[in-house]
Amino acid sequence: MSNMITMTINGKICQCEAGCSILQAAAINGLEIPSLCNDASVKAYGACGMCAVEVLDNGSGKPLPKLLRACSAKAVNGYVVRYDTDRVNQARKIALELLMSDHIGDCVAPCSLTCPAGTDCQGYVKQIAQGDYHKAMEIVKEKLPLPASIGRVCPHPCEKQCRRGLVEAPISIAQLKAFAADRDLECDTYRAQCAPESGKRVAVVGGGPAGLTAAYFLRRKGHAVTVLDAAQKMGGMLRYGIPAYRLPKPVLDREIEEIAATGVVLQNGVRLGEDITLEQLRSDYDAVILAVGAWQSMQMGCTGEDLEGVIGGITFLHDISSGEGTRPDLRGKSVAVCGGGNTAMDACRSAVRCGAENVYVIYRRTREEMPADPVEIAESMEEGALYKYLTNPAEILGENGKVKAVKLQVMELGEPDASGRRSPVPVAGKFEVLPVDMVIMAIGQKLFPEGLSGIALTRKGTIAADEATFATNLENVFAIGDATNRGADIAIAAIGEANRCADVVDSALRGAMQPVKQPFLSKRVVTAEMLADRLKIARCQMPTRDAAVRRHDFEEVNLGLTEETARAEAKRCLECGCHDYADCKLIRYANQQEIHPERLAGQKRAAEMERKLECIERNSGKCILCGLCVRVCEEEAKQGILGLVGRGFTTVIRPEFREAATIAVCKECRKCVSLCPTGALKLLEF
Repeated sequence: MSNMITMTINGKICQCEAGCSILQAAAINGLEIPSLCNDASVKAYGACGMCAVEVLDNGSGKPLPKLLRACSAKAVNGYVVRYDTDRVNQARKIALELLMSDHIGDCVAPCSLTCPAGTDCQGYVKQIAQGDYHKAMEIVKEKLPLPASIGRVCPHPCEKQCRRGLVEAPISIAQLKAFAADRDLECDTYRAQCAPESGKRVAVVGGGPAGLTAAYFLRRKGHAVTVLDAAQKMGGMLRYGIPAYRLPKPVLDREIEEIAATGVVLQNGVRLGEDITLEQLRSDYDAVILAVGAWQSMQMGCTGEDLEGVIGGITFLHDISSGEGTRPDLRGKSVAVCGGGNTAMDACRSAVRCGAENVYVIYRRTREEMPADPVEIAESMEEGALYKYLTNPAEILGENGKVKAVKLQVMELGEPDASGRRSPVPVAGKFEVLPVDMVIMAIGQKLFPEGLSGIALTRKGTIAADEATFATNLENVFAIGDATNRGADIAIAAIGEANRCADVVDSALRGAMQPVKQPFLSKRVVTAEMLADRLKIARCQMPTRDAAVRRHDFEEVNLGLTEETARAEAKRCLECGCHDYADCKLIRYANQQEIHPERLAGQKRAAEMERKLECIERNSGKCILCGLCVRVCEEEAKQGILGLVGRGFTTVIRPEFREAATIAVCKECRKCVSLCPTGALKLLEF
């Protein structure tokens, strides 16, 4: 045992053979000292500066004055070493900031960054391109359990940031998700495994997209979850707010069945405040999540809103969308829908299908400012909806207590408001009277605070929930979705909140609540000029039923993509996000402490991509000059194909070919790719 070294690393007594480095000693004993330029297959290099350690005791009761690099410093008997002191962390932070300040790449594709649920759009689109719909759903269901439903109704903010739009048009991400989800539901449906039972119980109040999502992910984490909902069936706004021509209810039912199959208990007809109280739930469960939604339509505040024939958009859509009640007979009637969002679109298109002779959409700005999905606007116009832009209800006129007409204030656009849209300004003395039989208010929705005694509300009347923990003012009571803070939003936003809330609640149930933390990510700016060499390929077009036919029923409008079309569309993806993100050591270390590389911002090295190695793509923008690829090629592969070119800041790594046979060696070897810690090297399919 005389050749064995005993030392202490981060409080753990470690043993190793004499001659080992401190880095090796730590690894042998199950500890990881951060390092980006070291591997057992090559000699120590010390380029990255990440493996700094502090020797608090050199074996003689004295500390060493300087930090050591663990990859080159030898283990010494009696050393007491730490790699997490303030000095070490500060040194590592500076090293990371220097590296990241010159790192050019996208950790995650902009589509995923824009998705409120953070779905890996690039990942599942790639699987669709390859025809593996089961794998695509495995990726999607890491973030949302209702892909077939959401793929049909989501206004797809992801597509607004899709860089394919700089070439010709964004990828049809939402339609691809729905396509793959439908295929997966047909047979061999992907169903994630649940963790072992935790013994903890969670009640979720509200069976809409937020509540179902929170329940799904908490169940996957091993907790017993019960969802309580006042309605006859689960689904929330997906069932009661979105018409069947957009979301057929059998599709929603099938996805809810999959959630129930994981072991989530679903209880309908249970109303908070009537059938059960919040105090009872707090007593019976370890945690309670309020996902009660926003079911009360907002009012305009104009005279005549109390007349018969004035109805809120949510109320109007409730029975129509679910099919649980009698649809209104609007034959021969004129209907005005006030609002410019997707609820207004659902209301006007539903009114058309209920037989209305004239359906007017009253919107105080122009079409360009409408927040509704442009496809919804276009399809509503095809079906006969008429648009009254730059008008706003000033008064609803009645006769014998019933709506007779709506008096419209003519507007004009002024300066932009906080949303960036130009503010509508009344044109003095200019009005228009529009004869109508019904007025549907679709200008927004709010919380109906039934059964929420003791819960603190915001000035807006929403539940006050902590942005990082979703916690309310009551212990072990959390809140998510449309009922909270800023109020109603799109379904995918509620789903994203629910997933993050599930993580927080899980951590709380296990004894240490962990707030949501936004990860540090590398991002780059891409312009159309940078993609000018890409072949232009037209975006796929979703086939739809003829407007003259579909306007008379509630059958699904979209006919769906064929497999050939879907796979071709998916292959248009530029794969903007880093292929190595999941295994990237650089970004993992960057997220272990707070860094601000922007404070060291300056000139960056020119980024170039080349494929001289044929089977390997090199991206110099992601390269941190750790030298691993150069050393493994020289020391392990015995080829010396790669080398450092230049000096100082402009140094790059480039291949040097002497004979054609070298290419064949690279195809078989690939050692440099496996060792690259940042994704600067990518193995190409050939």
